[in-house]
Amino acid sequence: MAVRAVVIEADGGSRGNPGPAGYGAVVRDPETGEVLAERSESIGTATNNVAEYRGLIAGLEAAAELGAAEVEARMDSKLVVEQMCGRWQIKHPGLRPLAAQAAGLVSRFAAVRFTWVPRERNRHADALANAAMDAAASGVAPSGAGKAAAREAKVVRATGTDPATTPASWEPRPTEEATRLILVRHGETERTVQKRYSGRGDVPLTERGRAQARATAARVAALAPSVAAVVSSPLSRCTATAEAVAAQVGNPPVRTDDDLIECDFGVWEGHTFAEVREGWAAELDAWLASTRVAPPKGESFVTVAERTGRAVDRLRSAYPGETVVVVSHVSPIKLVLRDALAAGDAFLHRLYLDTAGISVLDLYPDGGVAVRSVNDTSHLTDV
Repeated sequence: MAVRAVVIEADGGSRGNPGPAGYGAVVRDPETGEVLAERSESIGTATNNVAEYRGLIAGLEAAAELGAAEVEARMDSKLVVEQMCGRWQIKHPGLRPLAAQAAGLVSRFAAVRFTWVPRERNRHADALANAAMDAAASGVAPSGAGKAAAREAKVVRATGTDPATTPASWEPRPTEEATRLILVRHGETERTVQKRYSGRGDVPLTERGRAQARATAARVAALAPSVAAVVSSPLSRCTATAEAVAAQVGNPPVRTDDDLIECDFGVWEGHTFAEVREGWAAELDAWLASTRVAPPKGESFVTVAERTGRAVDRLRSAYPGETVVVVSHVSPIKLVLRDALAAGDAFLHRLYLDTAGISVLDLYPDGGVAVRSVNDTSHLTDV
């Protein structure tokens, strides 16, 4: 039976950006709040913005199937809301076909209004999107239109363009203002020298580690004439490194973020790899085989990736078009780089990050990512 008016709540996201992605959409009666339809799907590997547009499209399609004449579309994606209202340009060519598809659906209704809402008021769609992301991360294959969307998203991720409308290019458009993250691993500690698992234990820098921090600070200052913020893991080996950097780039206050803390290695904390192999062989094999497995009484890499992803998203939103120095640990930085490069989990065990090494990536407002350098240690030759 047709309804006069409906409310759409839509969301989408990815585990990493790009990464395993999915969307969710809910259609409600505006008077009673009754759920009239739900839509959700995993779409393979895509960016947050692609997934958010897919959620909106699914919600509009469901509203059309119900025969609605008037729609209020509520989303916690300011980018999608502003672009659909025509207030923001759609700079990334990979989003233009999705926006055009959404606009085509909008034209089928008598009236459509777009409303931004905070995430806590979009919980139902967010939960559906998260379930779809979990399915994508676990390797559940999307079907039907989802497969086509996933293939399209992979091409957009790899080329930065939509193959149907724009010639391929490896370089994001220069008109887009990127947020640049300068990722710095903390300086040397006794545990890094001894090659021991060093997670939540608050181990200080060695004398050489402090020298590395000073050299890194000089290198960052050369790379970035202007730094908007220095954000650090709360552990002292990172805050000491971050304070050295801040002193060289205009003394912005060092802000700590708990989501940047190292992986919790549980009972393996302070042990070497050989000691863990001897004492927890089966558990170690399981951990090496899957990012979903945690060390005994510890934390899985999937969990670490979720929180580092949150941290990166906050920085992208808080510092558009600016440069931010992020001082963290080997695991969080590897996970950020894995997602930025759309690499597989094997990447985590094959990439080596030195103490005080620097990596640089640019995050564009539409979800585009450009990795500029990985593990630069040229500043450490004399340390």
